[in-house]
Amino acid sequence: MKYMLIAGARPNFMKIASIMSAIDSHNQSPDGTDKPINQLLVHTGQHYDRAMSETFFDDLNIPRSDINLGVGSLSHAEQTAEIMKRFEPVVMSEQPDVLIVVGDVNSTIACALVASKITYPKNGNQKKRRPLIAHVEAGLRSFDRTMPEEINRILTDAISDFLFVTEKSAEENLQREGIAKEKIHFVGNTMIDTLIKHREKAKESGILDHLGLKKDSSIEKSRPADDYCVLTLHRPNNVDNKEIFTGILEALSIIAKQIPIIFPVHPRTMNRIREFGFENHFVFQTHGSQFTICNSRINCIEPLGYLDFLCLMSNAGLVLTDSGGMQEETTVLGIPCVTLRQNTERPVTVTHGTNMIVGNEKENIVNAALSQLEKFSPSGGANNQELRSSIPPLWDGQAGKRIINILADHICDHSRNN
Repeated sequence: MKYMLIAGARPNFMKIASIMSAIDSHNQSPDGTDKPINQLLVHTGQHYDRAMSETFFDDLNIPRSDINLGVGSLSHAEQTAEIMKRFEPVVMSEQPDVLIVVGDVNSTIACALVASKITYPKNGNQKKRRPLIAHVEAGLRSFDRTMPEEINRILTDAISDFLFVTEKSAEENLQREGIAKEKIHFVGNTMIDTLIKHREKAKESGILDHLGLKKDSSIEKSRPADDYCVLTLHRPNNVDNKEIFTGILEALSIIAKQIPIIFPVHPRTMNRIREFGFENHFVFQTHGSQFTICNSRINCIEPLGYLDFLCLMSNAGLVLTDSGGMQEETTVLGIPCVTLRQNTERPVTVTHGTNMIVGNEKENIVNAALSQLEKFSPSGGANNQELRSSIPPLWDGQAGKRIINILADHICDHSRNN
């Protein structure tokens, strides 16, 4: 059997790594020798910045992509179309039995659409066929169709043959949309697989020393290891509108007086900072310079690789983000999280985790951040410990293995039925 895995943007690599590892384990197992899986990794090039994609091969110990489509940054329509155009000859040439797509980026829907519409040339008496489509992280819904990711999620789910979900709400969403129950499989979260696997290795990162954040026990009044906030910000709703971005910056400036903010800046966000003339709101640092915390400022650094960022986030006292994946990661790490969005497609991070959804208005951001800092402070007592240890069902590091076991067990029967 040949499985083709698609990755295009930073979060995809964390999800794909778990599945690739599970395929390797399958092939080395007694059962796997009877039905080995040949895997091909296609990198669409949707993220082309080294820190946004290439470093992940080293950090996650996965092979370099077999094929790189090299699409780069374009508008949503142009990027989706260009991925489809470049991917079609690849899938026709390789003829995978299964196409595995993850998440909700343009690469996900573009490759799924191509696979859903093609037919391989007949080989002897073999029936006409196409690759079966497996969507990992299916069923998540923000119920906000102004988000491009929401459209990608809905359409990918509608044309997939296997839908692997991370939480029960996703399963309910799919059934409500008319997806056949036998297509849906609750397996857990492959991004959390990768976090659990690499958490110990991330502790070896030197990023805290470099940023002057690591506690020095020889200094009586040294900074506590978690006395800083990590910020990520990249969604168009937050950074493309100057007025909204200004309000967020005013909120961050107030929060930064209570706790210093470390801000690895996404390339598109940096473009907006320059376009709007916001440079004076930040202290900019580079990896080659000595980092000094300034309590009244927002400290910008370059994007980090996976292990460095995991180390930085794991030791933070607070996370401010508009990222979906970080809502999940902070839930498992027990780090208080404030999400600068009006909604979330990951409600389990609120019901089971440490996440608060607050929108992007100044007052709400400030109030939520200060509230989270107080709630999760060392004086939080037993309730604090209970909050930090609440992990959603099946987020146990085994999701990738469940996915491969299900595909290996069902793929032959499914192919015959179609």
